[in-house]
Amino acid sequence: MASLARIRPTIQRRLPLVRAIQTAADSSQLREGASHSEPFTVKLHEDSFRGYRTEAPDLDIEVTKEQLLTMYKQMNVVRRMEMAADALYKQKLIRGFCHLAIGQEAVSVGMEHGTTHQDRIISSYRTHPFAVLRGGSIKGLIGELLGRQCGMSHGKGGSMHVFTPAFQGGHGIVGAQVPLGAGLAFAAKYEDKPIATYAMYGDGASNQGQVFESFNMAKLWNLPCVFVCENNKYGMGTSAERSSSNTEYFTRGDKIPGIQANGMDILAVLKAVRHTKDWVVSGKGPILLEFVTYRYGGHSMSDPGTTYRTREEVQRMRSTQDPIRGLQRYIEEWGLASEQDLKTMDKEAKAEVDQAVEEAKQSPLPFEKDLWSDIYAKGTEPPFMRGREREEIHTF
Repeated sequence: MASLARIRPTIQRRLPLVRAIQTAADSSQLREGASHSEPFTVKLHEDSFRGYRTEAPDLDIEVTKEQLLTMYKQMNVVRRMEMAADALYKQKLIRGFCHLAIGQEAVSVGMEHGTTHQDRIISSYRTHPFAVLRGGSIKGLIGELLGRQCGMSHGKGGSMHVFTPAFQGGHGIVGAQVPLGAGLAFAAKYEDKPIATYAMYGDGASNQGQVFESFNMAKLWNLPCVFVCENNKYGMGTSAERSSSNTEYFTRGDKIPGIQANGMDILAVLKAVRHTKDWVVSGKGPILLEFVTYRYGGHSMSDPGTTYRTREEVQRMRSTQDPIRGLQRYIEEWGLASEQDLKTMDKEAKAEVDQAVEEAKQSPLPFEKDLWSDIYAKGTEPPFMRGREREEIHTF
């Protein structure tokens, strides 16, 4: 049976992920009546980061009350959305592949707050939160899962193929998005744009040859690319230890420096993203970023997630390391909102998702005319398209 012995202490047992509050102002600044936008500084736990061929980020991070409350609301919305997708799949309203990110909310929301929508994020297939956070809608995401016209890809792409102008998409072939991410970073450098590209992949994809080829090209050409390994400890039906001889994924870039961050603490995620963005935008070349996180469910909806780990292990992680409950504790301890305030936000998140699900259900199936659209980027279509047979011609 897989063991958690090699997981860093920050997600192996309950530890204070934020060690202390440091602020130049009076402590009353952190009370409920404090300004929403006035920044204050907190110090992360000493085990939040590790570095390879570079110093780990410092432990101080500046945040605001408004930002913390927004992140709390967004993590709740993302989890409710994924829980709704789980229920719809079990009702057989969603078919095909479906990979949920329940338990990994700190990664997507933290990355959203550490980047701008000019930065590029490209990932594999566990991408529902990114599509919604970066310009999409809950209705558009659920509609896509249901195969409806209101979906982000008009019901034609499904769970693994959702895109927005600020999110370069989920990709179904394991590891194939990593060289695409290197290409996006090359374009940014070629066009002299001061932006970062985050090419995401999982621990299961880390052994793909194209991942290492991308590392090599990015280092040769000094590309502004952050290679992000979302290490949730398990691949498709097996633990990371059974598939990788080296599970310290932040060290696997050879001459490329790396950072490991606690992916269950949204403040550690936010700090790591800010740090790596500054790194690549300043011209230092590529860097690896590993988020050590944990998925509560199986690899996909066809995987019960309990044949290669125990139910007790999952429950232990839920009860001691949940990213939403962790942020909730900090908000309450720092006097930024009451328990009742946060419960109200939870109810609002549930209502928002429930309404989006009902609206998506009412959307029609894809129109027949759309079966031949979106093959080419708008404005680049040929005058006609051949069909399934020589005589079948479709004009635009």
